[in-house]
This record gives sequence, structure tokens and C-alpha cells, in this order.
Amino acid sequence: MKFATQAIHVGQEFDPTTGAIIPPIYQTSTFVQDGVGGLRGGYEYSRGGNPTRTSLETLLAALEGGTSALSFASGLAAEDALLRAVLQPGDHVVLGNDVYGGTHRLINRIHGAWGIRNTTVDLTDLDAVRTALQTDRTRVLWIETPSNPLMKISDMAALAELGHAVGALVVVDNTFASPALQQPLSLGADVVAHSTTKYLGGHSDVLGGALVFSDEELASKVQFIQFAAGAVSAPMDAWLTTRGIKTLAVRMQRHTENAQAIAETLVGRAGIDAVYYPGLPTHPGHELAARQMSGFGGMLSVALSGGADAARRFAESTEVFQLAESLGGVESLIGYPSEMTHASVRGTELEVPDNVIRLSVGIEDVSDLLADIDQALSR
Repeated sequence: MKFATQAIHVGQEFDPTTGAIIPPIYQTSTFVQDGVGGLRGGYEYSRGGNPTRTSLETLLAALEGGTSALSFASGLAAEDALLRAVLQPGDHVVLGNDVYGGTHRLINRIHGAWGIRNTTVDLTDLDAVRTALQTDRTRVLWIETPSNPLMKISDMAALAELGHAVGALVVVDNTFASPALQQPLSLGADVVAHSTTKYLGGHSDVLGGALVFSDEELASKVQFIQFAAGAVSAPMDAWLTTRGIKTLAVRMQRHTENAQAIAETLVGRAGIDAVYYPGLPTHPGHELAARQMSGFGGMLSVALSGGADAARRFAESTEVFQLAESLGGVESLIGYPSEMTHASVRGTELEVPDNVIRLSVGIEDVSDLLADIDQALSR
């Protein structure tokens, strides 16, 4: 089946008892056994497994082309479980110098206190990555493309080759693009990570995360961490995420169309220093993005020539674009990364310029979005 068909049907078989077209939500904590150890369908306790969560995991694995998937309570919970499963004190992680601030905080401060070392590097510079990977006991190469918030595009196939050459696990955070636009496992990645809160859920009404694997042995190790530590998605959250995924293909098409129109309109606009969007031919990663993505996505960032004051005023002046954390919902959001999503990396080499604002372009009528940007810039 093609992607849009998979998104609607995989793991979504109708209820055999009633014929209900939508599978029921198994809102239960435990499952009756047919005698001691006699589990029905392998289900015992919802922390270890739940049919609603299984449905979502089956769907995610299919969309990313993986062998299996795990659904978590949040994106960072998913990342944490993976890192716990593969790292030991003294190990080393290489990650981008434009990575999501929460990922860097988790690796640098939480796992760093446990003895995990890390190096941040420009992932678009393959020579710099090659040098960073030579550090003793490099176990993980963490890729985020497009990156958050400067929209850098990394060559996943080339990076996977470099990572595997030193025995590192190659992980790609695919949150910004979603599997509707790119599938990192097909380009050599070992694991795909998601904040399903974003485009997969798509409606800003659910929190969640996921990992998709190409290797069952690794998946089993992470699943044990998930079971033992308990960071699972609840049945209702899993069901809401599955419901959101059903419209992922059409939503991503509209997100992309709107973002492209806005980016093109802002290029060369008075008061705008730079527009960061891979759909622009002037973007340094445009050709690479066109090869490894089927669309350029709904995220873009803008640098204002008036500095921090202008950026803050702009972020606080929009009306259709709402000032809020997060991204990937049907509604348009605006954020000021320096003091919002990336506040935790101020003072480091990952610090986001204070004249940059980030737009999560929704699926509203693009003329309303452009008018909102116009009135906000005029302020």
C-alpha cells in the first residue's frame, strides 16, 4: 500500500465482534488471564502492553519502514529509554550543534552526570563529523534533519556510513519532516525518533513519543527499559495519535504549501535578514533536501534585522499565529527560540541567535497567514 493508504489502514482492523470501523480504546490497566500465565494475546498489564498502543506501534513501524516501534509518554521519554539501553558511563555521543534544546539537555545534563560524554558539531560538515566520531567509545551519532530551529539539512546516507564505520548507532530525529516526507531507515539510519506530539498527532491535543527500529534485538533492549521504567503512552493518548496519523499525508501537503508561500514572500522583505527554509533554492541544503525528502515541510525560521527587540515584538504581535511552545499542529504557532524552546542552551555553542523567530505553519488559508505576518511586521 502507498503511504496515505497505510496511514489509514495499518493496525486499524475493524472490531470483529461489533464491526465497528474504528478499533476500541482499551482503557484498562490489566487483563484477565486464562489460568496462571494464560495470557490472551500476550497482554498482562498495560505497562507491558496494551492493544491500543500495539495498534499505534504497528502503524508507526509500517510508515517508517521499520521492523517494530515503541510508543512512549513523550518524545524525550523515548530518547531517554534509547540512550539508557545503548550507553554506559564513559561512552561518547556526537550530535548536531543545532539540535533541539531538550535533546541536548537530556544528553549533556542528565546522561552527562552519569558519565556520558558528548560532542556537538555541524552535521553538514562531513569532515568535522568524521573527526568527532574518532573520539574513543563513540556509541551514538544523533542526527536531526531538518534541524531545530535553523533548518539545516544533513546528508543522512553519508552520515550513516560515517557512523557505522566506527560502530556507532545512527539515530535520526524525524519529528520535523515526519515519515510523510522522509524515511531515514531507508537511508541507513538504525533508529528513528519522534515527538508524536507534533506532526503525527497533529492537533496539539496529545503528548507522546516513539522509536522505530530496524533491528529487533535493539528493540527488545529498549522495550525492557520502557517496561521497567514505565514511560509508556496511555491508551487514550495512543488512540489520539493514531487518529491524527490518518490525515498526516494531506496535512503535510498543506503545511508544506503554506510554508513555501510564506518563505518566498519573506525573502528580500525589508526588515528580514534571512529566511531559513529548505524549499528555497538559495538554502544551502535545498538540493540535498529535494533528494531525500518528498516535500520541504511546514517549519521555517526568520532572522529579523532589528535584533532581539524586533524579534520579540514580532513574536508578540501576530494574531493568527499564536505564541506558544511546540509545533506541528493544524494551527499556526510562532516562537522565540532564544527564550522558549532553546533557552536551556543559551551560553553554549548551540545558542540560537536572539533575532530569530520560528514559525510552525499550520493549514489555515494562506492568505490569512500572510496578512497576519504583514500586520505583525508593520508593528
